[in-house]
Amino acid sequence: MPALRSLALVMAAAAAFAAPALAADGPAHYRAELSAPAAKPQVVAGGLLWRCEGTECRAAKDNSRPLTVCRKLARETAAIVRFSAAGQELPADELARCNG
Repeated sequence: MPALRSLALVMAAAAAFAAPALAADGPAHYRAELSAPAAKPQVVAGGLLWRCEGTECRAAKDNSRPLTVCRKLARETAAIVRFSAAGQELPADELARCNG
């Protein structure tokens, strides 16, 4: 019985740690194109995990406004050339504020 309980605890812990990773691999809510390639394939900006390949970065949804998310990513990477949330492009004036 103790072995069964230990196994159950290990499986529960593994599931708890795997859930956020699976969510990060899901469909991208945010998409950004950087002015220069990202230094790392994964960037954490404002607590949000971004997956980057070259100048393209993607992330799952969080509760912040798109401009706020854009600004946080720009602080951790290069200037942002394009940014979208749920397929909606950030307007040019907000993109300028994102990089400002």
